[in-house]
Amino acid sequence: MGSPDRYDWLYLGFMAMLPLVLHWFFIEWYSGKKSSSALLQHVTALFECSIAAIVTLLVSDPVGSLHIRSCKVKKLSDWYTMLYNPSPDYITTVHCTHEAVYPLYTIVFIYYAFCLVLMMLLRPLLVKKIACGLGKSDRFKSIYAALYFFPILTVLQAVGGGLLYYAFPYIILVLSLVTLAVYMSASEVESFKDLLVRKKRLVVLFSHWLLHAYGIISISKLDKLEQDLPLLALVPAPALFYLVTAKYTEPSRILSEGGNGH
Repeated sequence: MGSPDRYDWLYLGFMAMLPLVLHWFFIEWYSGKKSSSALLQHVTALFECSIAAIVTLLVSDPVGSLHIRSCKVKKLSDWYTMLYNPSPDYITTVHCTHEAVYPLYTIVFIYYAFCLVLMMLLRPLLVKKIACGLGKSDRFKSIYAALYFFPILTVLQAVGGGLLYYAFPYIILVLSLVTLAVYMSASEVESFKDLLVRKKRLVVLFSHWLLHAYGIISISKLDKLEQDLPLLALVPAPALFYLVTAKYTEPSRILSEGGNGH
């Protein structure tokens, strides 16, 4: 009869974000530089995941309400009750265990199923109509990618759900830092001026800042607001550090200075 605490909701938010971020990544990856359809596909992916999340909450107990009932997570083994089925005679296993972390384990599978169904209903029609700039084989590649990553996410949740529950804040922080550094390096961003040249770079930067903030909030849980809120001031720090130090780590400069040294 309990309800999820703040950390439980943050975990569910993380699992809900995973397919959306992957959708956006593959749409961007396969859309091509000249394609004007990418933005509409991004919006559609957001719409699909949002509707899937709302429907998932509505079909969960109590049905028809966005509020859900849940059991409290006490330890890692709560996620893997199937490993604790009793064997009274040491021969026959009695399969009687239930989901001890209800609904944090199964609700994610329901959400992924709705995401997949909505994507298959909406996206092919949209892509066929608007993706004129792409070749026939390239049009549906972002959809094909989703058909690969949804099973992978499902297996990840089935096997590592409990580990993800405890590790996701640190996963968010590490991955968002690495991907931001890789993006800035690949886009040859070395100064604030380079960031302002294209709006897309600012969008990517602010998206990463939101992920940094989400990770920090998940770690601190905002239990003590006066202590935890100032931590959000650290959100721009990695990007600022990169911009300040990028010019000193330019490969061509290092090579030329090495040559002069010889």
